[in-house]
Amino acid sequence: MQPASVVELDKGYHICDEGSRCSHLTLVISGTARVYKLGENGREITLYRVDPGESCILTASCILSNQPFPAFAVSESPMEAALIPAPEVNQWLAYSEAWRQYVFGLISRRLSNIINVVEEVVFRRMDRRIADYLLKRVSNDEERLQITHQEIASDLGTSGEVVSRILKDLETSELIHTTRGTIEITDITGLENKTLET
Repeated sequence: MQPASVVELDKGYHICDEGSRCSHLTLVISGTARVYKLGENGREITLYRVDPGESCILTASCILSNQPFPAFAVSESPMEAALIPAPEVNQWLAYSEAWRQYVFGLISRRLSNIINVVEEVVFRRMDRRIADYLLKRVSNDEERLQITHQEIASDLGTSGEVVSRILKDLETSELIHTTRGTIEITDITGLENKTLET
């Protein structure tokens, strides 16, 4: 930890912008960061989130390849993170087996996540994607999700209008109940069945 510096970031802080040079690797201690791409039409799509104990593989890739950051990263909640200078990242890879396993393990898991995102966008219907998204975001003991239509749209790479229309259809089918900024799942089994429709 000697070469690292610990920082605290507010919610909504832009950690990295597309085209930026990566001078440090961020290890998240608490909070969550969201890594996303922004299209020419202004739509966003979430590539992955970085949770406590994790780091951003795109940042690691940029440090290793000396290429600019290809996406955006923003803090979704207040965060505490350790910043490791790029020279240390490269040096540790040369002599630390544990560090190599950590970094390459992250790359392997995240690559799989990104492939899943591509498959979802290209091959899966949006209503099934939204049903699956809602099921994954609710906790086991709480079937109510605090989220806006636009946040869902940004995560899934679509428009707020499309999300609103599909949520209305799900509500008409009595699978969910929506109020401003809140979605309550009223029929989990029905919503699970929705994810399996062809």
